[in-house]
Amino acid sequence: MSVRCTSLGQFIKEAQNQGCIDEELAALIESVAHACTSIATVVAQGTLATTDGVATEINVQGEAQKPIDVLTNAIMLETCERSGALRGMVSEEMAEPYSLPPGSPRGRHLLVFDPLDGSSNVELNMPFGTIFSVLRAPEDAGELLPAHFLQRGRQQLAAGFALYGAATMLVLTLGAGVHGFTLDRTTGTFLLTHPDLRIAETTCEFAVNASNERFWEPPVRRYVEECIEGRAGPRRIDFNMRWIAAMVAEVHRILLRGGLFMYPRDRKVPARPGRLRLLYEASPMAMLVEQAGGAASTGREPILDIVPEVIHQRVPVILGSREEVERLVRYHEIFDRGEALVFRTPLFNTRTLFQADANEAEGLPCR
Repeated sequence: MSVRCTSLGQFIKEAQNQGCIDEELAALIESVAHACTSIATVVAQGTLATTDGVATEINVQGEAQKPIDVLTNAIMLETCERSGALRGMVSEEMAEPYSLPPGSPRGRHLLVFDPLDGSSNVELNMPFGTIFSVLRAPEDAGELLPAHFLQRGRQQLAAGFALYGAATMLVLTLGAGVHGFTLDRTTGTFLLTHPDLRIAETTCEFAVNASNERFWEPPVRRYVEECIEGRAGPRRIDFNMRWIAAMVAEVHRILLRGGLFMYPRDRKVPARPGRLRLLYEASPMAMLVEQAGGAASTGREPILDIVPEVIHQRVPVILGSREEVERLVRYHEIFDRGEALVFRTPLFNTRTLFQADANEAEGLPCR
């Protein structure tokens, strides 16, 4: 059987036969895929999607929900609770963990997810997606508690995302590589089209919301300024900058052609250490990126090593091609040691605090 003829179901069955996953996890992944297929059908209608009568509120993040957020959250809950593999779920759209209804079959797994990452892109007809992660419920878990979900990223059993764009894709890791499946709309089947995705170690492309530059810490300002200076600067290479405003789309691009994505720590909201949620955004994406040969860090520690303190915890995120992530980690280490010097070249006519080091120049060819 050729790779392009391998369905997601066959792929999961083979992983089960090889002892990589158990029957429960296999059933749960199939349920997640089914939910994503249903979501793809809904969001493909764009502003024609029927959301009349869908009640919205301010979610636990302090953000106003969109009807499409609520609708896709319900699809995930209703589809996955029937898998027989779950003990409970956590979603961006719910303040507390979701316990299965009485009488529902219960399993040994926990599902955390963002039902529609980048939902503001729906009305713009731009890419957005669903992010998910699977954890093992504690063996002695009684009544479902938030504490049951507070596991470091390295304890994830599986992680992935669905991308809704010109084509619908499901990108998945079961802890042994990253694989991409494209939805065949004629059959409703995900087919393996991108086996063994690997992130290029070097890159000349980065993604960051440059409008927040004035709030960045000096290590990030230094890095971005060096990229913007291009061949005339210490890196001696021209970089391209991208920003789609949907983490799913940014990470998908990195998996296919390398790059760096940043939502770093900043001073815009001093009480908030980062923008992205650890459990259902940063950790699953970090697992995918590391499984594909890349790296993921806050700038000061690997994302997968963080032990969550609360289910909706936020963290800074820097992930992508390994060499660029490691460079940013070094810059944070230099800054934290108090070794920053005056750097006179301005970024958007502002001053930063680093002296560029020409010895760090590299001759990486750009695409």
